[in-house]
Amino acid sequence: MKQKLILLGLLFFTTALFAQSRSVPVVLISIDGLKPDYILEADKHQLKIPHLRKMLADGAHAKAVTGILPTVTYPSHTTMLTGVSPSKHGILYNTPFDPFGKNQSGWMWYAEDIKSLTLWEAVNKAGGVTSSVDWPVSVGAPVKNNIVQIWRATTDDDHKLLKALSTPGLLNEAEKSLGLSYPAGYIYTVESDTRRAAFNAWMIEHKKPRFHTAYFSVLDEVQHNQGPYTPEAYATIEALDGMIGKVWQAAVKADPRAVVCVVSDHGFARYDKAININSALRAAGLIELDAQGKLKSWQAITWGSGAIMLNNPNDTEARSKVRDVLQGLAENPASGIAKVIDNDEAKRMGGFPDAAFVVFVKPGYTIGSNFDGPVLRSTKPGGTHGLWRDLPEMDSSFFIAGAGIPKGRTFDRIDMRDIAPTLAGLLDVSLPMAEGRNLFKK
Repeated sequence: MKQKLILLGLLFFTTALFAQSRSVPVVLISIDGLKPDYILEADKHQLKIPHLRKMLADGAHAKAVTGILPTVTYPSHTTMLTGVSPSKHGILYNTPFDPFGKNQSGWMWYAEDIKSLTLWEAVNKAGGVTSSVDWPVSVGAPVKNNIVQIWRATTDDDHKLLKALSTPGLLNEAEKSLGLSYPAGYIYTVESDTRRAAFNAWMIEHKKPRFHTAYFSVLDEVQHNQGPYTPEAYATIEALDGMIGKVWQAAVKADPRAVVCVVSDHGFARYDKAININSALRAAGLIELDAQGKLKSWQAITWGSGAIMLNNPNDTEARSKVRDVLQGLAENPASGIAKVIDNDEAKRMGGFPDAAFVVFVKPGYTIGSNFDGPVLRSTKPGGTHGLWRDLPEMDSSFFIAGAGIPKGRTFDRIDMRDIAPTLAGLLDVSLPMAEGRNLFKK
């Protein structure tokens, strides 16, 4: 029996060693809101981005990535880790459906809500080390060295919260080694993301992961506030290029075979008008407010980037009223509505499976949340996403370079669900339920 156990142990060790020898370390860097043309047309934008230019020259890339429904951060990042649509992986939007605000503005932070196999889990099963810094939906994730993403107060208490929910002792160890305080809370500036880059580099150099995930959100913040293609956005991209270079250097130092993949979750479109669908639903008697103007009851209400939810999915009268409201809005060209899909189409697209309808607006518009006042309002110009995924404004990015990546390989367009199975192939792990394809598989 003892001899049999020894043989089994040797077999397991040999199998794990063989699997790791065929794979390469992969670092996945997400730049929230990075539009592909920023990099592909860097000369046009006069961008000083030497590291991204090198990645473009030395590796492979897609001219565009078609996103998911909806084109927002948390569902997209989970798709990039699983290779499946939101209706399968379970992260349907950034925030849970919560009409009365009982969750007190909480987001979908918790990895236990992910219903599909992730790359983190697949690498763990293959005996590899995983690590992550600030990746969306990472609280409680199966990651050996994990600095999670969560915020509540943006004070010292958020730093305590991060220490409590990240890998025990990891944040203290990294801060002591770097001589830096980790930027806790919802703070995404060039300065805070530069510090996150230092923590990512430290993690890679000291923990030597087989698979590492990194997330930077400052570009998303800047584009929401200023819009895309602005001087502020260009300056931010140049700063992010330096952060990418720092992380890339650490990856190659840890293992010269390392592959670095830079992705984004969605594109961006400018807007200066908002359509408040909830105001139209209230006018149709489907939403009731109390004396203070707060939500009292509802039969139909908007969730997130255009999903229209019914309080009772079997309420055919309410569904009919909502259809009439949306048709009336869509018939007015000034409303900004580009497309409305029903529940069947949403299910086919793999997003918002419980929505009665999903409304998409044209570039130039965003969906507001006001319950009263005019349905259509002029707003301060800014940037938004969550629009129809086939719009070029919503295209996201995929750039990859390193050992075994074919130099100069270009894909005209890929599906966001292709990213996870492609990385799984490099890591020599399996994602059997992935809906996408391995881009480098012959």
